[in-house]
Amino acid sequence: MGAAEFRDQPDDNGTIVLPQKVALVLGGGGLKGFAHIGVLRALEERRIEPSVLAGTSIGALIAAAYAGGMPLDEMERRARALRKNDLFRIDHISMVRKRMLSPSLYLARPLRRLVEEIVPQGTFRDLDRTLLINTVDLEEASQVLWGLPGLQDVTVADAVYASCALPGFFPPGVVAGRPCADGGISDNVPALAASHGMDAVIAVDVGSTNIARARRIREKGFAAIYGRAAQIMMKSLQALQLERWRGPPLLLVRPAVWKYNWFSFAHVSRMIELGYEAANDAFDRAGASLMLGGVWPRRLVEVRVDRTACTGCTLCVTLAPHMMTMDRDGKAEVLASPVEWSRADGDFVHQCPTAAIHVDVVHGARRHPTLEMPVLED
Repeated sequence: MGAAEFRDQPDDNGTIVLPQKVALVLGGGGLKGFAHIGVLRALEERRIEPSVLAGTSIGALIAAAYAGGMPLDEMERRARALRKNDLFRIDHISMVRKRMLSPSLYLARPLRRLVEEIVPQGTFRDLDRTLLINTVDLEEASQVLWGLPGLQDVTVADAVYASCALPGFFPPGVVAGRPCADGGISDNVPALAASHGMDAVIAVDVGSTNIARARRIREKGFAAIYGRAAQIMMKSLQALQLERWRGPPLLLVRPAVWKYNWFSFAHVSRMIELGYEAANDAFDRAGASLMLGGVWPRRLVEVRVDRTACTGCTLCVTLAPHMMTMDRDGKAEVLASPVEWSRADGDFVHQCPTAAIHVDVVHGARRHPTLEMPVLED
């Protein structure tokens, strides 16, 4: 990686210089994924052209549309025009006839129609650039990344529908005879799977790593409870992958869309703006650092423990022995602070059952503190 170059300043032609081969990975997160459109806008302005596009769920939908040549203005128009009835229609007949054997809460056809209108026709071989669509084979319990060698002779629309089919919400899709569903079940932001042969990876996380505190979740019904459980599962899996990242240099873009509901249609324009802002902020902060490897951008943070709130449960020490210890009084204690963290670090902070661990940014972010958990908007 020593020869790879990444600069936050343009060259003489105004072009941002990146390593030669870059994968752009767009994660799942329901309608919060509209932030991906803003990220793509920022990349276009910086003249960044990914060699590989990969996506999960709504990230798969937007990645496929972009790979097929859909202009960003058209994406924005369609996103703003989308309404709940265009996507979510309860399958009343199946639920009455089959009851517990009904495959899903919602009908497949509205989602299929949306996918077919947006993504390119034909197979992955027909595309001008590499596109990877992340799914899970429900029978084999295995991740399937359509578009990889040997997995290219299927229609893009079939793969994208399956990637968007969150179990319980939409029926699984059938791709090359395999019953496949939302790839977020196993890998919501498939950065490592898309990194083979790449010099760098840009990963956009809109829904799995940072999540807001949900209010009155027990009162919001099956869909909200199930969706919340899926989001927590995705968060844990994603945090583990980033903590152990051994791939090429990774730029983690995390738009501040955590407080929005997965299926809210009320904040589309703002989510697009937040994606644009987050991408530009990440590029500006990372600068030439990506040539060093690891996860970027980084920031200097101060970690402290509220001793009056700490119960001495030892969970933080178990999860982060490199960072935490117990003092003589049986209270949690920070081993070293301040410390340099990427946006992938510090997940153990939110696991404290009494919220006794606090983090304040010393340098590298615009808001203080940044690790306070926002509240999910209704």
